[in-house]
Amino acid sequence: MAIWTQTPFRLYRAPERGLIAGVCAGFADYLGFEPVLLRVATVVGAFFFPALTIIAYVALALLLKPRPPILFQSRDEERFWRAIAVAPDDTLTGLKRKFRDLEDRLGHMETQVTATDFDLKRQFKDLGER
Repeated sequence: MAIWTQTPFRLYRAPERGLIAGVCAGFADYLGFEPVLLRVATVVGAFFFPALTIIAYVALALLLKPRPPILFQSRDEERFWRAIAVAPDDTLTGLKRKFRDLEDRLGHMETQVTATDFDLKRQFKDLGER
């Protein structure tokens, strides 16, 4: 099994979910909405600009790689990559908040362990266990 070295959240065709070549389904997966909306937009585009829409669809069908069968290890990983793609600043802010909370908890633990009466409390606890 090959190790995935690039970001798994990128633009692919989704032939297993697609009606023709999976271009609309791939774009919908990438953008995070239902493929039906993009299919309707493509049909409307084909009605008003048939040559441009058909050429673009065929070019994308040939250029985009099909989506690998196992792209994400879990649903949490998929949500993480989608959040980064949709709102990278929010993701960074969330990570900063988590690290700040961990730093606060660690500081609280250090305060408890380095308190002057910590050794005394530990010695009383050890006496009680004997």
